[in-house]
Amino acid sequence: MRAASAPPGTRCNVSDEAQIQSWLKEHSIEDVEAFVPDMAGAARGKVLPAAKFGTGELKLPEGVFAQTVSGDYVANKENVEDRDMLLRPDPDTLRPVPWATDPTASIFLDCMHRNGTPVETSPRHVLRMVLDLYRKNGWRPVVAPEVEFYLINPHSDANEEVEPPEGRLGRTETSSQPYSIDTMNDFDPFINDVYAYCEAQDIRIDTLSQEMGPAQFELNFLHGNALELADQVFLFKRTVREAAIAHEMHATFLARPISEEAGSALHIHQSVVDSDGRNIFSDEDGGMSDRFLHYIGGLQRYMPEALLIFAPYANSFRRFLSYWASPVNLAWAVDNRTVGLRVPDAAPDARRVENRLAGSDVNPYLALAATLACGYLGMVEGIKPAEPIKGSAYDLPFSLHRSLYEAIDAFEASEAMRSTLGHKFVDLYAEIKKKECHEFQEIVTPWEREVLMFNV
Repeated sequence: MRAASAPPGTRCNVSDEAQIQSWLKEHSIEDVEAFVPDMAGAARGKVLPAAKFGTGELKLPEGVFAQTVSGDYVANKENVEDRDMLLRPDPDTLRPVPWATDPTASIFLDCMHRNGTPVETSPRHVLRMVLDLYRKNGWRPVVAPEVEFYLINPHSDANEEVEPPEGRLGRTETSSQPYSIDTMNDFDPFINDVYAYCEAQDIRIDTLSQEMGPAQFELNFLHGNALELADQVFLFKRTVREAAIAHEMHATFLARPISEEAGSALHIHQSVVDSDGRNIFSDEDGGMSDRFLHYIGGLQRYMPEALLIFAPYANSFRRFLSYWASPVNLAWAVDNRTVGLRVPDAAPDARRVENRLAGSDVNPYLALAATLACGYLGMVEGIKPAEPIKGSAYDLPFSLHRSLYEAIDAFEASEAMRSTLGHKFVDLYAEIKKKECHEFQEIVTPWEREVLMFNV
């Protein structure tokens, strides 16, 4: 059952904290969810009564950014005291929470040190740093993510295989039905709630389509500002999960949740405009500009060093095993889905490149920061790309790291990532991934128990 804490279209469009309270009172908001996105892209924060919001300092331990995806902590030499950080509400992000039982609003928090400087390891701040690099050159990135996810049956036993749910007709998908309208209609009640929840939160989604896997869907976002789109993807993941629960299903953004089925990606369309709003990827005559080619060159040169952000878990690399559904190369071409860097066939003012390498398990702030950083370095360093390929790229050699360990080493050693994302962030993020690797290696899998137990 859909619960509406505020009617659609009631997002707060305020520009300062003074207006927040009036908006909360106007919409009879009782509770406020105030949060920061952590390294995994999960919400960490506090829920407080609306009447108390803004009446005192909000704090969280800086250690929330030193947590693994399982909730464990890694040592952070920059914060051995486990200091508090001050949390400043971002007024532009105040929204209703449409699935809440009681009238509730949500708001993002910016993380600050006592001296007023930003917390360098905050994913939202990392993205802001990259955007500042563009701003200093008179540029502004424009992005449009595409997010894939699976609907699955609820299950309590992690050793059981994941299964797709029954649709409204009481049947379970057993074969691949890409772009099927009938399949989407089968989950129409869920989809209707997703669109309603997104409208209420001003999450500007565009089209929805059935993907290759059973009960797998892709949602496209409208083009816009990178930070706003990262916020929207973050909220969208929460929204989809809540809508699925309301219909007695679960939604997962795991890169490869079902054996022998396609993985889930987060494709990122990206372009750059100047101060006049002109797409710098096109020349005056409408052809590909040097900056566009250099941007692609930067993606080809630095994506391997940033792969840890685009494939952040051991499971992420299982997605790359389905080469027919997930490019494992850094080739580029126009209107070719077999390449990792696809250039859609579009008018000159809409010229863009689509990074198809990230899984849907990424932190959206870090994924956008990393891909924009790679492109930025390509433009300022004048990196020439390889020649565009013709035909299928599926037969090309694997041009990415093959394991999480390789990706960690490349990321930690990357001066390019350190110069754009920050030394403190790179060090801490690498430590988190090392810890998660260790946790994963401690687990004996069903395959090992079934195949190796009595055969070796």
